[in-house]
Amino acid sequence: MRRSLTGGSFRSVRAAAGLTGAVLLFTAACSGGGKSGGITVGGTEDAAAPQLTITPGDGAGKARPEQGVVVKAAGGTLENVSVTLRGRPVAGQMSKDRTSWKSRTLTPGSAYTVSATAKNPKGKTATASSKFRTLTTSTPLTITDVSPGQGAKVGVGMPITVTFNRAVTDRRAVEKALTVRSTKPNVGAWYWVSNQQLIFRTKNNAYWQANQRITFNARLAGVKAGNGVYGTSDLTRRFTIGDSHIITVSTRTKRLVVRKNGKVVKRWGISAGKGGMIRNGVDVYQTTSGVHLTMAKARVERMTSAWMGVDPKDKEKGGYDEKIPFAVRISNSGEYIHSMASTVWAQGRQNVSHGCLNSPPASAEWFFNWSYLGDPVIITGSSRKLDAFNGWSYYQMPWNQWVKGGALDRVVNTGPAAGTSPSHSPATQTPPSSPSATG
Repeated sequence: MRRSLTGGSFRSVRAAAGLTGAVLLFTAACSGGGKSGGITVGGTEDAAAPQLTITPGDGAGKARPEQGVVVKAAGGTLENVSVTLRGRPVAGQMSKDRTSWKSRTLTPGSAYTVSATAKNPKGKTATASSKFRTLTTSTPLTITDVSPGQGAKVGVGMPITVTFNRAVTDRRAVEKALTVRSTKPNVGAWYWVSNQQLIFRTKNNAYWQANQRITFNARLAGVKAGNGVYGTSDLTRRFTIGDSHIITVSTRTKRLVVRKNGKVVKRWGISAGKGGMIRNGVDVYQTTSGVHLTMAKARVERMTSAWMGVDPKDKEKGGYDEKIPFAVRISNSGEYIHSMASTVWAQGRQNVSHGCLNSPPASAEWFFNWSYLGDPVIITGSSRKLDAFNGWSYYQMPWNQWVKGGALDRVVNTGPAAGTSPSHSPATQTPPSSPSATG
């Protein structure tokens, strides 16, 4: 099917092609072309007719996906360009002067059909077509996980985490293929934590606005991510941001305050880390100060001292092994907001925990049921600072440093029609429960 494209139009699609050969047309109203390209046969040559060139050429068998399809007109302008994969249109961009059109990247190991029409000022027309296949990759690049998952409702601090099946050599090419769109405009940036994983978060102190939809797209089909490594498919995921939940805690006043959409809805006394257990120069019994995010929930979480080398049975050295109800994890170093009936006497008065925020049973249960994953928990008062990669604590990193962690070193505007990069998202990634949690 032939589609008529207007100048500068861009259609979304899911495939693309490589440049191997071309089809060149000097004749009016005819189609075809040899495998190597050249003058199309089947009509009477007319020097006044526009000339059309399609690359890859007809019959090409190993077109390079990253180079896409290119259609050019000489002696006239393009009237129609149609590129299809299994009958579905492939996105492309028309030049302002309508003399060239280029598709997006193409899916490896796929068959494409191209047709184009050009017209000159005297009304002479020319048509050309091409059928070709893209090369097949033996080392595909795919997304193995995306957090948050499809349809999830999360907190205003929620990052987007994208994990690949293999190392990415060309990070710039992959990052260009990712886009993030939000119903309400915001600013964010990508950061590569390894060759197989990158994370998107918003600017410091500018969390997602409440109650909106976020769309992540990864247009990876045909993207060359390394030597012989190609993306083989696209991915789109949508999730929503719920109400704004901001939790502030002071280990000095021993108070926790919960705000919903800017208004205080609940507060209670807590007992934070008592300190006094030094491991590798760090007091692991101190609660960390900084911007945490709620990461996971467990109705019952096993917490033990074994993670720091203390025998749970050795009570004299502070050993413990307990099952704790209504536990909401806020870091990877074993910090939780959780119920603790045995320390109610100390909550709001004295810090006696192993680093967690001990809370009254009723308040802890309410928070467990009320909170989203990705809610900011801002803790102040202790001398132990939260590391930027202790859990989802990415807001601890200065914004300029975070932006430089992206391959493109640029800010992404996420408004409905904005943005400077392309993107997508898969399944929910939640840190597993671990017996190495503190209490």
